[in-house]
Amino acid sequence: MFAIFTQLADWLAYGLLRLSPETRLGEAVHFFIEDVTKIFFLLTIIVFAIGFFRAMLTPERVRKVVAGRSRFVSYPMAVGLGAVTPFCSCSSVPLFIGFLEARIPLGVTMAFLIASPMINEVAVVVLAAAIGWKYALLYVAAGLTVGIIGGLMIEVLKLEKWVEGYVWNIKMGEAKLQAANTNFKARVDYAVDQVKEIIGRIWIYVLVGIGIGSLLHGFVPESFFLKYASADNWLAVPAAVMTGIPLYSNATGVIPIVEALMSKGVPLGTVLALMMSVAAISLPEMVILRKVLKPQLIATFAGILFVAFISVGYLFNALVV
Repeated sequence: MFAIFTQLADWLAYGLLRLSPETRLGEAVHFFIEDVTKIFFLLTIIVFAIGFFRAMLTPERVRKVVAGRSRFVSYPMAVGLGAVTPFCSCSSVPLFIGFLEARIPLGVTMAFLIASPMINEVAVVVLAAAIGWKYALLYVAAGLTVGIIGGLMIEVLKLEKWVEGYVWNIKMGEAKLQAANTNFKARVDYAVDQVKEIIGRIWIYVLVGIGIGSLLHGFVPESFFLKYASADNWLAVPAAVMTGIPLYSNATGVIPIVEALMSKGVPLGTVLALMMSVAAISLPEMVILRKVLKPQLIATFAGILFVAFISVGYLFNALVV
């Protein structure tokens, strides 16, 4: 299915630019061209399709779906909705406030906020195109599990006291509900707007990710990763999580790096730990959440995810050989 992008990269890199596939530069340029064309093609198609069918879903309606459910239903529903509603970071604060106003428990709210940045349909499809559906589905399963466990731990610890006091007094009200788009033209217009808005927001991070992936693929020898990032090196997984924290990207933007690392022999668990860290506990995300959470809760939230991502990394490194 994706052979056309490989052929296009062959023609541009080795034909038009006359680079040799035997050189590091040739490999890097070929990787860059193939991933740029493939990922942006997939992004356009997938974002449009998802936008068309999501025209009737808004953040406020997500809140109403989760409200009033039992714990056994609300946690799986929260992480499931988080996985299919990739709202941007700017939506985190109003979503958080709206969930608490609807009397949704703090743990369920945090489970949603954990799953939403880590997993979305666009990232999953692009990840599957890069490294295969088997690994993409393993990533989804790990992300959903981390969301549920993280939310449950926050609920058990009863950390509501570390939510900023003003949050409990805000009344967003029913007036905040947005009208859904129900007719065909409106849904197409919404889908087109989603393509412009989402790709316009993330294109630079995708290009940076592809650029880094190209350099790793073309210029960093495989022996380097086998020495420092193999499954035998127990420090590789914590180092991957720590590396992801200061980076500002999303799950889609880091996929080219994941693809390049795996092509060099870096174990699946290590690259998944990196991907989760970039998506869920990056510093910009923590800064945004500081508007509604006290430092103690942010530190606890980040600590739980840090331990969870390391555990996921070790587990997958042990299971997938």
